[in-house]
Amino acid sequence: MTEPVHHMLAARDLLPAEHFLDSGYASAELIMGMKKNFGVTLVTPVLMNSSPQARAGAGFDRTAFTIDWDKRQATCPRGDTSTWWSPATLRGTKAIVIKFDKETCPPCPVRDQCTRSKTGGRTLSLQPRELQEVLDHARLQQGDELWRAKYGTRAGIEGTIHQAVAVTGMRRARYLGLQKTHLEHVFSAVALNLIRLDAWWNGHPLDRTRVSHLARLDLSLAA
Repeated sequence: MTEPVHHMLAARDLLPAEHFLDSGYASAELIMGMKKNFGVTLVTPVLMNSSPQARAGAGFDRTAFTIDWDKRQATCPRGDTSTWWSPATLRGTKAIVIKFDKETCPPCPVRDQCTRSKTGGRTLSLQPRELQEVLDHARLQQGDELWRAKYGTRAGIEGTIHQAVAVTGMRRARYLGLQKTHLEHVFSAVALNLIRLDAWWNGHPLDRTRVSHLARLDLSLAA
């Protein structure tokens, strides 16, 4: 859904330097493609490493291994090197599978922090080099406090979308035809701007924090 939007913006010379997206759109392919084709940096959280070690926050996840793309070899935290590197297709997606020799891993003193396999060696799955490097960079960035503060801008976008839906009912067009629908959207945008200007001039914040039913019950019992 993002590419047609960027084509429309490029045709009107309105491409932004940065485009803030929620995590539902993020992928290494999209981040790389938008930068290459349009010069737009996507500011969006990507899915983190889903390996058992990463999910548990313990042991050696993929980032603990050094990848030598030119030699097609990985080195584990203990200094042992992989013995198998092969392109593959996993769930319909191109990947690279890296394996360590089954004779290397069993005697390792930190084996239980690395793999749950009882007989085989550690296995790693990577995306093709360019995509993996984009993904690693994005994951590193989103762990930074400055990046998180910057991505806070997205909260304002979500708030605007919510207000547009709640106030003007923009999820469903009231009229048939592209021109009438476009005019409806223009009027809705003008209405939202006037509502926000009125709130700003009169010092009324728009972001009222919602309190759940359970929280209200807890407060009433405490009183």
